[in-house]
Amino acid sequence: MSLQDLILWMKIEGLFAPLSSLTLLRARCILLVQRGSNFSHRSQGGELRTRLRLVESQYTHLITRRLRELNVYSEMLPCTQKLSELSWSPKGIILSGSPYSVYEADAPHVDPAIFELGVPILGICYGLQEIAWHHGKNVVAGTEREYGHSQLQAKRVDGHVDKLFKDLEDDLKVWMSHGDKLGALPPQFHTVATTKNAPFAAIAHETKSIYGIQFHPEVTHTPRGIKLLENFAVGICGAKQNWTMDMFVDKEIARIRALVGEKGQVLGAVSGGVDSTVAAKLMHEAIGDRFHAVLVDNGCMRLNECEQVKKTLTENLGINLTVVDASDLFLDGLKGIHDDPEAKRKFIGGTFIDVFEAEALKIETAAANSAKAGRIEWFLQGTLYPDVIESISFKGPSATIKTHHNVGGLPERMMNGQGLKLIEPLRELFKDEVRELGRKLGISHELVMRHPFPGPGIAIRVLGEVTRSQVEIARKADHIFISEIRAAGLYDQISQAFAALLPVKAVGVMGDKRVHQQVIALRAVQTTDFMTANIFRFDWEFLERVSTRIVNEVDGVCRVEYDLTSKPPGTIEME
Repeated sequence: MSLQDLILWMKIEGLFAPLSSLTLLRARCILLVQRGSNFSHRSQGGELRTRLRLVESQYTHLITRRLRELNVYSEMLPCTQKLSELSWSPKGIILSGSPYSVYEADAPHVDPAIFELGVPILGICYGLQEIAWHHGKNVVAGTEREYGHSQLQAKRVDGHVDKLFKDLEDDLKVWMSHGDKLGALPPQFHTVATTKNAPFAAIAHETKSIYGIQFHPEVTHTPRGIKLLENFAVGICGAKQNWTMDMFVDKEIARIRALVGEKGQVLGAVSGGVDSTVAAKLMHEAIGDRFHAVLVDNGCMRLNECEQVKKTLTENLGINLTVVDASDLFLDGLKGIHDDPEAKRKFIGGTFIDVFEAEALKIETAAANSAKAGRIEWFLQGTLYPDVIESISFKGPSATIKTHHNVGGLPERMMNGQGLKLIEPLRELFKDEVRELGRKLGISHELVMRHPFPGPGIAIRVLGEVTRSQVEIARKADHIFISEIRAAGLYDQISQAFAALLPVKAVGVMGDKRVHQQVIALRAVQTTDFMTANIFRFDWEFLERVSTRIVNEVDGVCRVEYDLTSKPPGTIEME
């Protein structure tokens, strides 16, 4: 049992093969995900694309993420994939976790043919148990579960058996997350590492390059985990470390041009956040003025947001921008939604599409009989990989975290009405990669490092019913919080920060009298990939200063709290 339900098949070739079509992929690694999902992502083509077919766990991305840090690219396909149906032969395989137990009747199992290929295999957690199950069914329910940090003792043998722990210390801090364990060592395997509660924490085959580890090298809680993955991917499998952001930019621009065509027009949603800004700049680089950026003012923007976005895109980046004031439409429609965050997000997403489709018709009509004439067929979104992972609905034991405003039902809506098709050039990138991409495209440091701002805006930072007065309270509190963060020189140290309005009131004393007013929650986190995050540790003087300003300057607030919840268990946004 573990965090994930993933299999990673590493297809390691010498150099990238030439493209034969937009849907054929020839990457260094193939990630295959265990069964249990109803999500299918149609790849947008290109040899550098991640093919995301089925995703079972919100942590599936971590192996991909670590491999990219090594400049090794990866794809994902279902574990039910039969080797006989592949047009190529993989040269390395990583089997990772699952919330199942391998001995359960409905547990997912890989094609047994992988063990006959004679290629390197690394099993992580459930993957280790899958290897043991195939080699003698030596897996049992553990009497003591092991969750959290453990001290791992490596045991050197000789030859290829030791390659996985090459240049690693004998005593390692690792992250465990399992309930099942190996009941005995499989035949022809050596024990190469142990922990207090796991006598077979790592095993290796005597003659074949088959390795299994009970811990998770892909999480940051295993400090030397990336070195172990490098030992396997590069040292054992021979993966080429040739995936770079420069290569991504060239391939993505070429892919966009081929996809959109010489006359195609693209409509793009921008919100002022780094994701939509970078996506807009990339699209503009690819097709120029045939890209039309649209900022919808839903009445829930940050203070002076519309003016700042307009200056950023038009003056600094040279992008066409239309600002649509739809604040009444959104705020009136949000009335009556009290305690259903999903209903709030879905209404906001659906209303955005209504506005964008109407705007597409206006742009087409205005451009008729001009050099820019053409039908708007494509809709650009700044969706990132973490957005996709959080929004997937699972048939298996994992569950949807929340429907992200950039994904979920939006693609289906776009197939109707105006008939827009979705284009998401950042869909397979993580936040830090998007920032790197922004720098490559010449976007200023200030813009690239700007904190994310969700498409729904402050609407998902007002917990409970969204009204104009509630939005204004949250907006003012947020402005004070961010202003103080900037003044303290902390902005670039924090990945995301905001103020949220809680759906409760508290008693206070103001002006020598009792008041019953609202509560603001402050949140600030640090993260690299936005899939996991730690709280930012302000000093007490800073928090006291922010609290004092909010209570004194924002009418209707008598109390300020600081959110101490990391991710997981919390999400970064409140809703």
